[in-house]
Amino acid sequence: MKVAILGASDKPERYAHKAMLRLEDHGHETFLVHPQLKEIGVRPVHPDLAALPEGIHTLAMYVNPRVSTDLVDDILKLSPKRVIFNPGAENRPIYSRLMDAGIHVEEACVLVLLSTDQFEDLK
Repeated sequence: MKVAILGASDKPERYAHKAMLRLEDHGHETFLVHPQLKEIGVRPVHPDLAALPEGIHTLAMYVNPRVSTDLVDDILKLSPKRVIFNPGAENRPIYSRLMDAGIHVEEACVLVLLSTDQFEDLK
């Protein structure tokens, strides 16, 4: 499954970084997004959502609500099947726009979903 991580981090202690590694351990293909990073290890980092390839299944949010509010149109253009708002990234005012476009919205922790075998419940 193609999973984009918005707010990717090169800091191993950050949850976005841990999620990247765990997603890859579970066989998912990760696509990292951060406007200031060029790469994380050997992985390329995309400067924005528009730079991502087609076919992203899940967008994992690791940015604060101010950032996601500004990016809602870009999220809609990306058209993932699901957006997971990790703890601290919740942004309820934009959920209806995403759901109206047929995007499943979830408030959850990617790490918990992976560790409890619930990440792939939405196909």
